[in-house]
Amino acid sequence: MDYTVASYAGYLPVATGVTIWVARTLSRNGRVFLANVFAGDEKLAEAVNQLLVVGFYLINLGFVMLWMKNSDVVNGTQGVFDALSLKLGLVLLILGVMHLGNVLVLSRIRRRGKLERLQRPPVPPSGWTQPARP
Repeated sequence: MDYTVASYAGYLPVATGVTIWVARTLSRNGRVFLANVFAGDEKLAEAVNQLLVVGFYLINLGFVMLWMKNSDVVNGTQGVFDALSLKLGLVLLILGVMHLGNVLVLSRIRRRGKLERLQRPPVPPSGWTQPARP
């Protein structure tokens, strides 16, 4: 077997497995955070969670597939490990950046929701009172 093909055979299952593991972990642990972001609306939080997971898979698995192609010829066992470390390292960095981006966006949504809840009166007004004249 060609060393380039060996690097593909090592890269694809590892990159795909890591992507699936990260997506499942983020989905499972993000439910509580999303429920808080959306003020306890569990149905909305679950729907957004599923949409985020689908988007995460599409973007990351698409990147994994595009990044699989190796324009250089891989020579020897060291070349296989060099190619794998470069490719898997970049995939892990992209996964981390996407995770941080999602957290930042959701934190802003959460902060905006908290500000809106603070600006509302705690009890709705029941009427209007004439101001007293001095």
